[in-house]
Amino acid sequence: MQRDAYLAGLAHGSDIDHQGTTFDEPLLERLLHAVRDPVTGQVLLGTVEFGSAVFEGDANFGPATFTGIATFDSATFEGTVRLGSATFERTAMFGASVFKGIATFGSAVFENVAWFGSAVFGGRATFESAAFEEEAWFGSAVFERTAAFDSASFEGLATFDSAAFKRVAKFGSATFGQRADFGSAIFDKGASFGSVTFERDASFGSTSFGGTAWFGSATIGGGADFDSALFHGPAVFRRASFDGCAGFVAAAFKDDVGFDSALFTQNADFSSAVFAQPVNVGPLVCAGQVTLSGASFDGPVTMAMATRRLVCLRTRWSSTAALRLRHATVDFTHAVFEYPLSIHSESGLFFSLSNGRALDESLLVSSRSPAVRLASLHGVDAAHLVLADIDLSRCLLTGTVHLDQLRLEGTCSFATVPPRTAWRRGRPVRFTERRTLAEEHHWRARQSGAVPGWNVAVLGAGDTQPDSLAAMYRQLRKAFEDSKNEPGAADFYYGEMEMRRRTSQTPRAERGLLTAYWALSGYGLRATRALVWLLLAMTTTLLAMMLWGLPADDPAPRSTVSAGVTGQNSQPTSDAPAPGPHPESAPEPEPHPESAPEPVNPSGSLHERMSTERFEKGLRVVVNSVIFRSSGQALTTAGTYTEMASRLFEPALLGLAVLAVRGRIKR
Repeated sequence: MQRDAYLAGLAHGSDIDHQGTTFDEPLLERLLHAVRDPVTGQVLLGTVEFGSAVFEGDANFGPATFTGIATFDSATFEGTVRLGSATFERTAMFGASVFKGIATFGSAVFENVAWFGSAVFGGRATFESAAFEEEAWFGSAVFERTAAFDSASFEGLATFDSAAFKRVAKFGSATFGQRADFGSAIFDKGASFGSVTFERDASFGSTSFGGTAWFGSATIGGGADFDSALFHGPAVFRRASFDGCAGFVAAAFKDDVGFDSALFTQNADFSSAVFAQPVNVGPLVCAGQVTLSGASFDGPVTMAMATRRLVCLRTRWSSTAALRLRHATVDFTHAVFEYPLSIHSESGLFFSLSNGRALDESLLVSSRSPAVRLASLHGVDAAHLVLADIDLSRCLLTGTVHLDQLRLEGTCSFATVPPRTAWRRGRPVRFTERRTLAEEHHWRARQSGAVPGWNVAVLGAGDTQPDSLAAMYRQLRKAFEDSKNEPGAADFYYGEMEMRRRTSQTPRAERGLLTAYWALSGYGLRATRALVWLLLAMTTTLLAMMLWGLPADDPAPRSTVSAGVTGQNSQPTSDAPAPGPHPESAPEPEPHPESAPEPVNPSGSLHERMSTERFEKGLRVVVNSVIFRSSGQALTTAGTYTEMASRLFEPALLGLAVLAVRGRIKR
């Protein structure tokens, strides 16, 4: 009788307090009927207290409206719970509740805080199309069966930290207006976040994904935190969009990883991440920096990405790897390659997707060319490294091991010397075009009186000395020679010799010899320089011959006949004139019937000695001296020594010129 009186006293919108009460289905139906509007049939409740209540059968609240605080803390629902299309105008508290059957909150509207912290859903939990207008708390909740939040709307903070999803968790097309926190959550059978929209930050730090983690076409407007996340199954981020920084620091990927067509508008950090299976990433676009520092790749790797910078400090590659890049500046300081790794600059107009469409690189193409630049190989063992079409003009090679085994394919460019003529200490300085290392630029820029154009070292680039540079040039020269690229090795031989000439470790006498070698022919690599010296030497020899080397008059040779034995032929011989002193200083020779007159040194004016006839004779002597031939011309003593000197130096200069040409065209 008291129960009937109590129920009869309830009205539409009444407050209810039934903490610890046990409801069977008929009793709950009578209670809800008591607060139902007789005209509209809608259940309207004020403040509701069902803390620790027990609902033994199905709990069907229908499209009820809770105008006050609805408290179901520690309640037990043994049957199906239906709150679909229900409206909670104030806080709804289901903390530590136990839902043993199906829990349906589809299309429910929570206008204030929705609290499901530590709730246990033994059956399927459906929140499809539910609207959480304020904070939604599911921290430490346990979902024994499928949890469906498809198309749900979370306008406030959504907290699922430490939640446990024993079956599939579906969040497809859900919208999170504020921060979404899934930190330390456990997804045993997979999580579907396909087409989900996170307008602010999304935190999955230390989250465990037992099955497939599907984030295909997901949009994360703020930061994405997957630090220390554990992916036991495939991790799929195909066509995902990250508008803020994305962090995968120390994440572990035990299965396949897919970032095809993913877009990172800021940085993506994979520092210390572990990739246990073969990795096929991309093509993707990152408008900021991709960081792989400390990451470990245990299986084969294929990466295709367009990014501004790729940092791979102390990465470990335990299998083969192929990196296809665009727009990137790559840093491989102290990276470890156990198998061949290739870095290839994608020279096409764009990356082509599997459907034949072009990957959108609009965030990058406006700033720089698609060329790939290598920033550092410091501390790397280059024995397994292959570079194709890479810009090495700023690359630091100090400390690189097995640099002579580095393979360079395609068009790999290096830094060049300053292109313009500069003035230093009142004299012009111009460098012959050649490829150089970045460290040589840094060293020369530090020297006093350095000409403009040498690149200054950036902070942390080190202080490389010429003896170390000589060793690096030597190894690179060998790498080019081993690949049958002799002309390409020439510039590195030049750099090696330059550093040997500059270092204090080289003995002074050797430095002097190298300086002469450089001045005369550019270490046997500058044909023009050797030919200029040859022309100067020939001109000097020619002038010396015209001024002092050719006698005043060519004495006519006299023929003598030696009388032979009767019956034998006589043999005429010509006595060639021998060089002699000037007639004014030489003593009068004794007359001899078979001697020839000695050549007379010229004594006329300068104009007479520079005649056309003497020029032609001197030129004949000079040209013959270049090719080790005797001119047959009568010479004075000075001319004889001049010819001897020219026959020593001029062929050497000609040989250096030929050597330089040969070095540039050798196959």
